[in-house]
Amino acid sequence: MYQKKYYSDFEAKKWIVEIGNRIYQKNFVAANDGNISVRVSPDTIWTTPTGVSKGFMTPDMMVKMRLDGTIIAGNRKPSSEVKMHLRVYRESEETNAVVHAHPPMATSYAIAGINLEKPVSPEAVVLLGRVPVAPYATPSTEEVPDSITPLIKDHHAVLLANHGALTWGRDLFEAYYRMESLEHYALMLTYSTNILNKANELNCNQISDLIEMRNKMGIKTGGVPPCKVPDQNPAQNQTSNQTKEQVIQNIVEKVTRRVIEQLQKGGSL
Repeated sequence: MYQKKYYSDFEAKKWIVEIGNRIYQKNFVAANDGNISVRVSPDTIWTTPTGVSKGFMTPDMMVKMRLDGTIIAGNRKPSSEVKMHLRVYRESEETNAVVHAHPPMATSYAIAGINLEKPVSPEAVVLLGRVPVAPYATPSTEEVPDSITPLIKDHHAVLLANHGALTWGRDLFEAYYRMESLEHYALMLTYSTNILNKANELNCNQISDLIEMRNKMGIKTGGVPPCKVPDQNPAQNQTSNQTKEQVIQNIVEKVTRRVIEQLQKGGSL
């Protein structure tokens, strides 16, 4: 069972800088794109400043604010997109970190308006489940948090139409790893469906097992990918065919015995 633990102010600022550098090095953001936040108390977060590359941040640049938007520490302004983060925290009590980035492949699905939901990988089912596309909203406005609100409670990752991706988690590394997994999942889908033109999807029974595994890990959200009921097992088909053949054979044997008995008695058929 996951034990809730808040970061200290020092830890929060240090790890935001670390994760910012990682998303920059992985090409998940360009220029000053993206934003990161961490909850340090039920009503308080640290978040990234506006106008700074995520690969060139220092701890002293971070901004501390309450969930109502009040700034309480730091000498810079927060990103205007922090509104998304605040909405997630308010809607999901277990969330302690939020990451917003523009990973190229996942963002391409967001631009195309395609949900990431094909069950082609056990890891994707367990770690992400189903990733829907939120309706388009003008960046930096209240339209953005409004667009994701219906999706927050049942998921922990969304694609922002024509914009990017948002992931959240119980700690900063869970939120970040979900962003990593999201981009990796989008890349696998692109290779399998558009290059190889073949993707063997997991069936409903297999997905059910994975969801049970996810529940045991304490992950209660993520959604369930659409799936197909598996065809009857070939071995079962063979057994069924054998059973039918046995029934027919038994009937033939009984009829044959009766015919022979009648002939032996001198009777007619």
